[in-house]
Amino acid sequence: MSATRPGWFGEFGGCFAPEVLMPAVHELQKTYAQARRDPKFRQELDTIRRNYAGRPTPLDTAARLTQAWGGAKIFLKREDLNHTGSHKLNNCLGQILLAKRMGKKRIIAETGAGQHGVAAATVCARFGIPCRVYMGTEDMQRQALNVYRMRLLGAEVYAVDSGTRTLKDAMNEAIRDWITNVDNTYFLLGSVAGFDPYPKMVCDFQSVIGQEARQQILKQTGRLPDAIVACVGGGSNAIGIFSSFVKDRKVRLLGVEAGGEGLVTGRHAAPLARGRIGVLHGSRSYVMQDADGQILNTHSVAAGLDYPGVGPELSYLKDSGRAEFIAVTDTQALAAQKEMARLEGIIPATESAHAVAYAKFLAKKLGKKKSIIINVSGRGDKDLKPGDVQ
Repeated sequence: MSATRPGWFGEFGGCFAPEVLMPAVHELQKTYAQARRDPKFRQELDTIRRNYAGRPTPLDTAARLTQAWGGAKIFLKREDLNHTGSHKLNNCLGQILLAKRMGKKRIIAETGAGQHGVAAATVCARFGIPCRVYMGTEDMQRQALNVYRMRLLGAEVYAVDSGTRTLKDAMNEAIRDWITNVDNTYFLLGSVAGFDPYPKMVCDFQSVIGQEARQQILKQTGRLPDAIVACVGGGSNAIGIFSSFVKDRKVRLLGVEAGGEGLVTGRHAAPLARGRIGVLHGSRSYVMQDADGQILNTHSVAAGLDYPGVGPELSYLKDSGRAEFIAVTDTQALAAQKEMARLEGIIPATESAHAVAYAKFLAKKLGKKKSIIINVSGRGDKDLKPGDVQ
């Protein structure tokens, strides 16, 4: 899984940043490399994860899902119980400590479903640093609760009304802001996309999920799981849990993309399933693009998966054959969300429900002697509106 060149994972990755940003990128690369080697940084991060974020999150046995599906034993890695309601805080805590080291006085972030925006607003409130979150107006409408939460936490939510008005466009505007205010601003990117060092850095801060899951499953069962299933948008929750199992070839790693209205319709967000290799937001990876290299519009009921690219390390895992990637439709994900709520008393985020939907199919296929960990990357309160449930 290591890069053959710094910032690269095989032929994927790199640092295709605007020239004006390169001094800031080099500063971040240097600061991150130093922090990784500094025991005091790791101690501070571990302490705030434990005392503020509530880690470790549980690995829970899903007894009723296991019984209902009639196949493999199901375990749930409960990132929905992390403070702020998703895995996103893991990364934000690491990056805010780096921003403090660099003396940055202002934080900007992009968000789709709002979970990263909430996490960014949370750490900024904790450390008293002004925060601006860029969010597409389409996503602001469908994730209104998280917009309220960000504003309550003191963040400015900047509405992006260009393009598809979703995550891609929010990312574009955040990068423009960084270019304009590069001296005093830190760009707190939320996923394993983007230019080096973001893919490896975000993976590093999210790898706590996999580290905990590995220890927990061994303690509970005495063996590794047969499969791990996680949803994939940009890919931070997936690579976070996959990272501790990549060398264990008997453990299948399965990423579930947003199939939207179906891959054949073109209305989806599945670059690993239907994309081509290209460059988006500073790194070389699989991208949804036309024959001329123009970025295609995406669609998903889950705002956090509604993105035309994916992290370069996941692209590497796909092409190397180490991980498998599948697409689940909106309809399948929403059905899985309801089923999990009614059988386990857990409402997963619509993003996480994509993983639940595929795990149901996989559990029956694997059989009762096998086990599966589903990464429940976030809770679904943000997705609910009065009148939704019937």
